[in-house]
Amino acid sequence: MDHRLSPELEELRRTVEEFAHDVVAPKIGDFYERHEFPYEIVREMGRMGLFGLPFPEEYGGMGGDYLALGIALEELARVDSSVAITLEAGVSLGAMPLHLFGTEEQKREWLPRLCAGEMLGAFGLTEPDGGSDAGATRTTARLDPETDEWVINGSKCFITNSGTDITGLVTVTAVTGRKPDGRPQISAIIVPSGTPGFTVAAPYSKVGWNASDTRELSFADVRVPAANLVGEEGRGYAQFLRILDEGRIAIAALATGLAQGCVDESVKYAKERHAFGRPIGANQAIQFKIADMEMKAHTARLAWRDAASRLVAGEPFKKEAALAKLYSSTVAVDNARDATQIHGGYGFMNEYPVARMWRDSKILEIGEGTSEVQRMLIARELGLVS
Repeated sequence: MDHRLSPELEELRRTVEEFAHDVVAPKIGDFYERHEFPYEIVREMGRMGLFGLPFPEEYGGMGGDYLALGIALEELARVDSSVAITLEAGVSLGAMPLHLFGTEEQKREWLPRLCAGEMLGAFGLTEPDGGSDAGATRTTARLDPETDEWVINGSKCFITNSGTDITGLVTVTAVTGRKPDGRPQISAIIVPSGTPGFTVAAPYSKVGWNASDTRELSFADVRVPAANLVGEEGRGYAQFLRILDEGRIAIAALATGLAQGCVDESVKYAKERHAFGRPIGANQAIQFKIADMEMKAHTARLAWRDAASRLVAGEPFKKEAALAKLYSSTVAVDNARDATQIHGGYGFMNEYPVARMWRDSKILEIGEGTSEVQRMLIARELGLVS
């Protein structure tokens, strides 16, 4: 399989690379230090069409696919992960559920603004007591037959893009009934921002991703129309699993970008930093460390592009997505640690990008399925788990 980019995708890559270096890099450090969401950068990403990359043109998208999205995410994450995760969550979790499972009315109402980056969407899945057990949903939604409305009660945590000034909706998973065997029937429901009873908490104080928006949500007798159901009632959990399989490819691309960014910064520093009368890059110990970092980033790139190519071709990709996510997140942490070590004391200073990359890398082994969950999925696909 040839993973070299077509001329169109290479042009996209160069365009995002230039944007990341010329627009994001000079500004993002200040946003990161202030824990401030970079609205102007996000607006520019919207004007570039990045939020609409994998969506049809009829809904305001660019007519691309997940391979195109991954390329954009990788180039952004080479410079900063906060803007990259804002794009990833806005596309994979905010807009994609509506594109894949929404009604025509829902698509026409929400997708054009989501694709334009004028509005952000979020996906409310994780709950305080749930963690990786996404099926243990406690949030409930009952249908009021008198008003034909869903009445939602519960809470969600760690929800990206859920509380910005341009957040327009959160798609929430909730128990809407019970199956014959007593298991919960989980459905997905659109809750527009500002709906009475829907409360968005203050931003979390996080270790990394400090220029992205992550919050806890609560729902107290929140009422939305019955027509806000996304897909079939009781199919919300199955829909989520499909969304997460695709999202793992996007996170793998982001993690690859961070890993490559660590190489970029280490090569630059190794040429500039002198010790004992010569550049530290002249030392074989540094050369070998950076060579290993490049090997890992390159292999991670092959992994996520392979998974994306299978998705685009309509082939099974669950195992490949899990492999890509597991490997790329691991090497992102490895490369960030090594880059920090190469920079020495300066790697511990926030003014250097590798310090930000070190702080941002760890969540990649946790979000959108922990590394342990990826291993479970791979084992299952190998037939080791019944």
